[in-house]
Amino acid sequence: MTALRLIVGLGNPGPEYARTRHNAGFHFVDALAERAGERFRIDAKLFGETAKIAVGGHALWLLKPATFMNLSGKSVTAALRFWKIEPEECLVVHDELDLPPGVVRLKFDGGHGGQNGLRDIMRLLGHGRFHRLRIGIGHPGHKDKVTPWLLKGGPGKEDEILIDRAFDDALGVLPLAVAGDFNEAMKRLHTSRD
Repeated sequence: MTALRLIVGLGNPGPEYARTRHNAGFHFVDALAERAGERFRIDAKLFGETAKIAVGGHALWLLKPATFMNLSGKSVTAALRFWKIEPEECLVVHDELDLPPGVVRLKFDGGHGGQNGLRDIMRLLGHGRFHRLRIGIGHPGHKDKVTPWLLKGGPGKEDEILIDRAFDDALGVLPLAVAGDFNEAMKRLHTSRD
């Protein structure tokens, strides 16, 4: 069982993206830092913002890349190198079009599913052997509507409630995942409200 040492939230920097669906990863790590009473600080050498927290007695780093989503790998690989963390000790939190709002899933390895942040991380690592927390944001129904769905405005009130509930579910199993007990974390998370 490999414990986690780094949780990366994916998103786009800037106030115009702050409340968008595509920034679900940022929102999740912001919630983690807030719960721990910590604040993010700019770390230029890691091309992002960092905070250090403890979950279930385990110290870990939080990272929000300051690059745009499609260049997230630059920040992630810099952090892994600097802190001497293996990709298997990293959890990347991202929005997931293929899951409805309110559904959240843990996963290890696999493809990027068209998620540009994951695509760039995998391109620079040369593989996808890291953990993912996939936060469902739903799909607008047609591929031509995806970009505005991700980047313009935020989720409606109902979807926002569902996404917040998914965050709570994920935060509830996070101590298990951080400790390396991903099977139990997945079992609890994936059967919570199905």
